[in-house]
Amino acid sequence: MIRNLLLASAAVAMATVTQGAFAAPVKPAAAASATLPASNPFAQPSSLPFQTPDFSRIKDTDYLPALLAGMAQQKREVLAIANNPAPPTFANTVVAMERSGLLLERANLAFSAVNGANTNDVLQATDTKTSPLFAAHYDFIYLNPKLFQRFKYLHDHQATLNLNPEQAKLLDVYYKQFVHSGAQLPSAQQAQLKALNERLSSLQTEFNQKLLAAAKAGALHVTDPAALAGLSPQQLAAAQQDANNRKVTGYVIPLQNTTQQPALSDLTSHATRQQLMDASLNRAEHGDANDTRNVISEIAQLRAKKAALLGYPDYADYTLYDQMAKNRATAVGFLDRLAAPTAAKERQEWSDIVALARSQGANLQPTAADWNFYAEQIRKQRYDLNQDELKPYFEYNKVLVDGVFYAANQLYGLTFKERKDIPTWSPDMRVFQVYDQDGKELALFMVDPWKRDNKQGGAWMSNLVNQSYLRGTKPVVFNVQNFTKPAPGQPMLISFDDVTTMFHEFGHALHGMFAAQTYPTLSGTSVARDFVEFPSQFNENWALDPKILSHYAVNYQTGQPIPQALVDKIKRSRVFNQGYDNGEVLEAARLDLDWHSLAADAPRQDVDKFEAQALATSGYDTADVPPRYRSSYFLHIWSNGYAAGYYAYPWTRMLAQDAFAWFESHGGLTRANGQRFRDLVLSRGNTEDYGEMYRSFTGHDPDITPYLEYYGLPTTGSGPVTITPAASPAPLPAPATAPAPQKGERGR
Repeated sequence: MIRNLLLASAAVAMATVTQGAFAAPVKPAAAASATLPASNPFAQPSSLPFQTPDFSRIKDTDYLPALLAGMAQQKREVLAIANNPAPPTFANTVVAMERSGLLLERANLAFSAVNGANTNDVLQATDTKTSPLFAAHYDFIYLNPKLFQRFKYLHDHQATLNLNPEQAKLLDVYYKQFVHSGAQLPSAQQAQLKALNERLSSLQTEFNQKLLAAAKAGALHVTDPAALAGLSPQQLAAAQQDANNRKVTGYVIPLQNTTQQPALSDLTSHATRQQLMDASLNRAEHGDANDTRNVISEIAQLRAKKAALLGYPDYADYTLYDQMAKNRATAVGFLDRLAAPTAAKERQEWSDIVALARSQGANLQPTAADWNFYAEQIRKQRYDLNQDELKPYFEYNKVLVDGVFYAANQLYGLTFKERKDIPTWSPDMRVFQVYDQDGKELALFMVDPWKRDNKQGGAWMSNLVNQSYLRGTKPVVFNVQNFTKPAPGQPMLISFDDVTTMFHEFGHALHGMFAAQTYPTLSGTSVARDFVEFPSQFNENWALDPKILSHYAVNYQTGQPIPQALVDKIKRSRVFNQGYDNGEVLEAARLDLDWHSLAADAPRQDVDKFEAQALATSGYDTADVPPRYRSSYFLHIWSNGYAAGYYAYPWTRMLAQDAFAWFESHGGLTRANGQRFRDLVLSRGNTEDYGEMYRSFTGHDPDITPYLEYYGLPTTGSGPVTITPAASPAPLPAPATAPAPQKGERGR
């Protein structure tokens, strides 16, 4: 996953313009905090390699003043651009915007990284305070009429500007973002929009913090080790260590962010499995201070109102305007094509599970809590594959260096050198300098692998420094995972699912490392949600490539490579349980789109009733296969920038498997194929239309067939996917007079 940051700086945001005079000045906004002491570590770019933030100098209390000063500084920069008496040019308007907000970007990239991966009360208080300020800051930029006038003038006169393709794309992105942000609304409606944005920002932060607390409080705590029968000695030791860390007796199994929990496949007690599943499903629904349902019902309602204010029928159409799919109809149509084959496989798998439970004398009807327990047994019976048999071949550091990095070397010629002199936010982390195929420095890469109670769930990639030729900066990227940390003295063994996660997140990292853009707004992973997961899911395929697998899958005790018989079992079992694994994702994607298809006049929803109805009509077997995320803990869509966009995961799986089919038909893992993928996809950022970019690599529109084959699903819905034009907003009424300059906006 890409962690989307709500940065207001021009490097991550976008801009635009209107007609009219350019001389009348816009009055300055009230400064959030005009100056930053030189002692603050963000006052100047870091002196470390690649301008990496110096976490050895940064205190938790340094972030807030730096963020406030950064907002104030960018406001001054934006006002200077808007008030420039000279006619607008690409240089004095667009490029000037790209150079603005550097202090804010420095501070916010570091703050967002640490707040997500290693948060505490001080950081959360900073997040709470700055979240509405960021919303207002964003509005200060994109609802600034003088600034919009300059961008609109350039957009309307683009034919005379002699722009290169990247410049033309940048101007188009800025202009559309201004319009999409409400720059053409009358002033009264802009005021409504600002209030909505500020409230939504606060609610999203509130959701995030409630969910983090709910997940921590929802962990399963048991005192009797017999209740945990079936767990390995390593798992028991880790559970005991988690209990010690929380200063409680017995054992603690923390919750991961998804509905299913890893221990459910091992626990032999149905009662314990049900307790763990109930803890997962209901983590944020206890009617206490951590209950998220009131928050998300308000978020959904306000998003619908925001979409209507900007002329769209619903928030899904509003937010998908710049995605590869273009609109809600295309996204829903894609999911509908997958519903019937997936539901059929879900029902077939469930009947197998019920039959196995009865054959073993179970005197109760199995529930979703039992699915993976029995599924793992069926896997062993049919494929003779035991996950515990696999783990000795997947030692974390070996997978990272001799697997993930080795694949990048074979495909792209990259080499890696570990650095011990770069401070990080956790002692668990490792840092590597990345060298390009010609031996030149390319990027810096950090990884933070182990779960902590103060780390958000899931796995993600983001930047600490963005690439830009304009600014002369190279990328500093990081991966975060939530693997179970072994007890002291135990080997760092991970599951094959964890291995796949490592390859996935490093696919994002490669997308960021290979960024080759002049302008930061278009750089690297600053692409649509339904394209950004394409490189990461594509990179997963190399985990089982024979050349790569044999290089990293080595028994940590004997040094022997993984036997071919085990490899064959992994490959044969790849389509096993995919009704469940694929279905839970598709169900969540449809639930997301249903939440964001509400009309503006719809009342606030009862979350439980809305979810139940949405799942019942989705076409999937949701009675036995709960969605990967229920509404109350769906972090992606309520706080992490994937609203109406969770379909991007299956959508980009379609792209990934179709592109991998191209690789397989052109010689597989070769340097030539890797270079082609780098040149035509990984290095392009957001510099061209996604459909055109995809077709330039594969030579055809995306085809759903390799996706269906990848999951072992019936290919009845196979064939190319047609992308319809983006939905257009309803015409907005023209204001009677030009909107007055906005005053006194506080930063976002």
